[in-house]
Amino acid sequence: MSSHARSSHFDALETRSPDEREAAIARQLPRQIAAAAALPGYARTLGQLEPEQVRSLADLAALPVLRKSDLVALQRPGTPLGGLSALPPQSYAHLFQSPGPIYEPGGAGHDWWRMGRFLHAAGIGRGDVVQNCFSYHLTPAGMIFENGARAVGASVLPAGTGQTELQARAAHDLGVTAYAGTPDYLKVILDRAEADGLELQITRAAVGGGALFPSLRAEYAERGIACLQCYATADLGNIAYESAAMEGMIIDEGVLVEIVTPGTGTPVAPGEVGEVVVTTLNPDYPLIRFATGDLSALMPGTSPCGRTNLRIKGWMGRADQTTKIKGMFVRPEQVASFVARHDEITRARVVALREGEADRMLVQVESPGGDAEGYGRSVSEVMKLKAEIEVVAPGSLPNDGLVIEDRRKYD
Repeated sequence: MSSHARSSHFDALETRSPDEREAAIARQLPRQIAAAAALPGYARTLGQLEPEQVRSLADLAALPVLRKSDLVALQRPGTPLGGLSALPPQSYAHLFQSPGPIYEPGGAGHDWWRMGRFLHAAGIGRGDVVQNCFSYHLTPAGMIFENGARAVGASVLPAGTGQTELQARAAHDLGVTAYAGTPDYLKVILDRAEADGLELQITRAAVGGGALFPSLRAEYAERGIACLQCYATADLGNIAYESAAMEGMIIDEGVLVEIVTPGTGTPVAPGEVGEVVVTTLNPDYPLIRFATGDLSALMPGTSPCGRTNLRIKGWMGRADQTTKIKGMFVRPEQVASFVARHDEITRARVVALREGEADRMLVQVESPGGDAEGYGRSVSEVMKLKAEIEVVAPGSLPNDGLVIEDRRKYD
């Protein structure tokens, strides 16, 4: 473990008493609401609001929910950040594009996405070399973890995705001690290194972008690697993270999290499953009550690791049918777009499967015949993922409204 990681907590914010945290929120939240209300993108929904009336999580519940579809609508030509940013695009260190398209800003300042807090909790710090296998291309994941690694003083190998043979060789040659990336890809690198006779020194893994299955975490532990996961998005940065206690995910100190009835914005009773809605305290990009589309639930009590903020149970599925497969979101509208390309297809269903600690995507296509290979190319173009194609007779798929079915087991 690095010298930086020997201190128990990233900063004093993590161990505040509930009263101290509530007092800080009561100071910060009105300022954030006032800053947001002054922006063109919020003028209609927040412009008449008295910011001093919003001083707690309970007060937030009276405000409207902001959804990804709203971001797409707001980001018209000429307004690439939708009037939701306190700064013009050219003021940011980085600008990113996510499916939609949705454009997000990124800063290079200290821990701008708050990922350092998670990396510190994962035991990563000064003296570590982090192999960052998140993509640096268009989407912000690579830079989010790069920024976090700098916040804890670690060195970074900006590896990105793919080229596994080179990844394994670099990990060996540079003495990489920590991995950052999707849960599955570390196993691919480890297996390749083993096949090539390369000894690796990786003892820490900080993962996200997909489900960390218990069996995979156990395999990493058997290989001497402590693997922890975070919950982050391109829009919000880090939302919650695991500590060594591995009892739920601790909410980050720079966001406020509500669990609401999906589609309504109404908070659920404590412990009930609902949609995760997040308000950031980032003054550059103040997202207010941003609905993630993810399901989770609050946990009672606090973590045994001494961090005192609220905890969530982690990712528990999607409020809609959108599903993450191989680290990429697959959305119902993409399935509809695929079907619309082929007149002979009556219906299609994407099935998410798990095989050998890796995600697998099957697309079942209702068609009287057709070219399965051609369908596969079409799926790759529309969904940006390769899939197995199963052509089935018209009328044979269940009439249950599902276009995306997740058969993976999360327990």
